[in-house]
Amino acid sequence: MFDKLEDLLIRFQEILDELNEPSVINDQARYRKLMKEQNDLTDIVDKYNEYKDTKQAIEDSLAMLDDESDEELRELAKEELSECKERLTAIEESLKILLLPKDPNDEKNVIVEIRGGAGGDEAALFAAELFRMYVKYAENMRWKIDMMNLNENGLGGYKEVIFMILGKGVYSKLKYESGVHRVQRIPVTESGGRIHTSTATVAIMPEAEEVDVFVDPNDCRIDVFRSSGNGGQCVNTTDSAVRLTHIPTGIVISCQDEKSQLKNRDKAMRVLRSRLYELELEKAHDAEAAARKNQIGTGDRSEKIRTYNFPQGRCTDHRIKFTTHRLDDVMNGDIQEVIDNLTAADQAEKLLRLQEQ
Repeated sequence: MFDKLEDLLIRFQEILDELNEPSVINDQARYRKLMKEQNDLTDIVDKYNEYKDTKQAIEDSLAMLDDESDEELRELAKEELSECKERLTAIEESLKILLLPKDPNDEKNVIVEIRGGAGGDEAALFAAELFRMYVKYAENMRWKIDMMNLNENGLGGYKEVIFMILGKGVYSKLKYESGVHRVQRIPVTESGGRIHTSTATVAIMPEAEEVDVFVDPNDCRIDVFRSSGNGGQCVNTTDSAVRLTHIPTGIVISCQDEKSQLKNRDKAMRVLRSRLYELELEKAHDAEAAARKNQIGTGDRSEKIRTYNFPQGRCTDHRIKFTTHRLDDVMNGDIQEVIDNLTAADQAEKLLRLQEQ
């Protein structure tokens, strides 16, 4: 591990030297590439320098214990030594995590699809609440929301909602949210006061660029139609909505959020690229079946991942057996604690697999 860290330290210094060269400053593409590499290495280099400083502090404390006769100074050296050893252990664990292979999609924007599942109108109402939960979380993170398609029911619920979240490291935070979300509560449509269980599915897909997935225009059929639902006077009076069908896979995407047919067509194509990219990712995961069995899960839409129990005020993630009784806060977008626990569990599993290799 430390040989690799020394190599990264050397590479970091090389990047700093290159960034000061006039030829690099004048080459914007090269400059941006080096800046990104520098940014990727900064946390590791800073932590490794902290490790080396702590290691030196341990050696200094040991030397003081050998040379110093004053008992008070020896006690101070012992305290310093104990603190540094404890800090060194924590730094080593942090370095192991920082050196784990990074998901190449972590920095990407995401396309989110939420659909009401079992439970009829109650499932659609829950899907709408999940949408608001993610929107509020995105606002807290200062990310941007871009709506793509919305299919409402008559009670304010969403049969389907598709939207994009744009910002730094969005996929790294939300990639564990894919799967079946279950709600247990008394629905507003229930007159007898009985608790019902309903579900909604969430799919989190990294935004795929054209360089990630090539879509042959000849493989696509595009139909236009008049938008329905809320959206202003222009949306409902022109054939601006777009239905895109990818013939080889049978994937159908509808987009009607924009007044412009061209913009809806562009959004539909972005969703198609991301879905095709997700299919490729699933194939790659399936090829590593043994490893996937141990993973927290980042893409299986059929996996029941979480229960929101309103009578008990409880939210439970079944993959890591994590429970919080702050359900109101969670539904208001405060899901960072859940995400942090999922990330920590995933990192722990990856570290364990590395040790077993």
